[in-house]
Amino acid sequence: MKRILNLIAAALLAINVYSQSPAVFVVKANQPVAPIQPTMWGIFFEDINFAADGGIYAELVKNRSFEFYKSLMGWREDSSSRFSNNMRSGYTTIINRSKDNPSNPRFARINVLADKGYGLTNEGFRGMGLKKDMVYHFSILASQHDGSNTAVRIELKDSAGKIIGNTRINPSGKEWKKYTADIVSSATDSKGAMTVWFEGKGILDIDMVSLFPADTWKNRQGGLRADLVQLLADMKPGFVRFPGGCIVEGHELSNRYQWKKTVGNVDSRELIINRWNREFDHRPAPDYFQSFGLGFFEYFQLSEDVGAEPLPILNCGMACQFNSAELVPLDELDPYIQDALDLIEFANAGTDTKWGKLRADMGHTAPFNLKMMGVGNEQWGPQYAERYKIFAKAIHEKYPEIKLVSSVGPFAGGELFNFLDKEMRDMKADILDEHYYMPPEFFLKNAKRYDKYDRNGPKIFAGEYASHVRGTDGTQRNTWQAALSEAAFMTGLERNADVVYMCSYAPLFSHVDAWQWAPDLIWFDNLNSYGTPNYYVQKLFATNKGTHVVSISQNNEVIAGQDSIYASAAIDKSTNELVIKLVNASAVEKKTIIQLDGIKKIKQKAKLVSLTAGQLDAKNSIQSPAAVSPAETELEIKESKPLVTIAPYSLQVMRIKMN
Repeated sequence: MKRILNLIAAALLAINVYSQSPAVFVVKANQPVAPIQPTMWGIFFEDINFAADGGIYAELVKNRSFEFYKSLMGWREDSSSRFSNNMRSGYTTIINRSKDNPSNPRFARINVLADKGYGLTNEGFRGMGLKKDMVYHFSILASQHDGSNTAVRIELKDSAGKIIGNTRINPSGKEWKKYTADIVSSATDSKGAMTVWFEGKGILDIDMVSLFPADTWKNRQGGLRADLVQLLADMKPGFVRFPGGCIVEGHELSNRYQWKKTVGNVDSRELIINRWNREFDHRPAPDYFQSFGLGFFEYFQLSEDVGAEPLPILNCGMACQFNSAELVPLDELDPYIQDALDLIEFANAGTDTKWGKLRADMGHTAPFNLKMMGVGNEQWGPQYAERYKIFAKAIHEKYPEIKLVSSVGPFAGGELFNFLDKEMRDMKADILDEHYYMPPEFFLKNAKRYDKYDRNGPKIFAGEYASHVRGTDGTQRNTWQAALSEAAFMTGLERNADVVYMCSYAPLFSHVDAWQWAPDLIWFDNLNSYGTPNYYVQKLFATNKGTHVVSISQNNEVIAGQDSIYASAAIDKSTNELVIKLVNASAVEKKTIIQLDGIKKIKQKAKLVSLTAGQLDAKNSIQSPAAVSPAETELEIKESKPLVTIAPYSLQVMRIKMN
């Protein structure tokens, strides 16, 4: 009996030892499976969450040209503009000159009644972010009336109303002129404001009242906020998709994005209401408009600055189908198609063409080298298919080299998706744009989504995706659980790089005090910004993408959830390195043997970058911007079958030099 018990114990011990033995992952480093496109990991930009005005576009003045539907929204009379007997020292009227200037019809007429002066204060975008010792460029268009001698004094104020900077200009003459002055701030405040004083009795007309920090990206006057662009540049994106999203469609067609109204002189760009202004009752944004200071020229320039391919998306004659669902009749599509053709001319043609000349006049003589374009955003149904077909025919006839991105609807599957997927494949479309905003479980279960896609059909653009954790809200939604599930899914995107050509998280930016949609990749206030855990996942994949996929398998199967592990591998021919990405979606560490086949000689030191957090609800914030962020160490590799420990709840990237 005792002998039998001993045998049972030994057997149980052997089973336990066997069950704990490391899994073996086989990497065939000398057998490239497919090239990885330079565009594999990119950026999706949409003007939501105050991403443009109030965000990456560095203008600090809200409603600078008095074009909001409430013409003085963002402005208020300064309290000092009233005497003790409640008599006003001045007042503002709004003049409409739409016949002479339809793109910028309104301006403010300042009537100064007392020498003491009259003031208007601008609140900025949830305040103005002012930095100590920073130079601010103030500008204004002004016209002095006959007999008037009204001067302009500008004050920067902190959140308590204390003056922390000032300057003065003296407009002269009836002709509209631009006047500029610099102001240095003596303090830092994220909730500052600017007061413009008008001194001396008279009447002064003003427009385009503007304030920019000097430290914009590449120090371009009137440019972009440097810290936000730097976060994008650090990702080394392969493409920038712009201007959206639902912004392209508009709530109705009159509110759609029209690229031709966003180029040329900034003061001639026609402001419109932002469609996210009224989209969500629980997050109203009545002061959300599009000034188009960030327009198509600036989007192309941004793409070039960060080394990315531009991917503009144009309206296809359909408004948002979740809203008005307006349609342009098929026989009235010509202006929409012409907009697409003219955009290619703007981006690529010589200066002897109408639109190529405009590009050069704006400061970019060389072409932007546009290679691809999206037709419509997230449309569905036969009405989209018939419109896409007309667009594709016209564009490919004139510009056969341009690749087109087409919609397969707003969902990751179901009737709408299946209909367009078949239609687009039958049309032999170039690139299909798939979207999925889903819970973490979806991303963990669908890491094999593209394993069985047709290798000879259209390529895939994972154009909008984000993991949405239930029970969270606002800035709390960008948890490590969400980011980790995305990392697991992204190993499947990379493994299928012969089908999946482009991928981008969405949305990109969000103002902590003015958001409509969450989660988002990058959050900011008026002075600070931070990347979420999701941002660091995207950055690690983008900066470690390699040039060619190679096989990594366990028992001759792709590694996509076995024992909660997900993996992909690539070689980087430019650096002669093997890049392995490992995701552990479980709460316990996992040990695995990495069998490196096809490498004759391995350097003993490899680089290991780990992104992990002890809790799935961990997140970053303005106060703790790097709570969840990558850590880099060296890894000893002494043989071709190293034992690797994968930390709990982690994404680990290994870079191994090879011969």
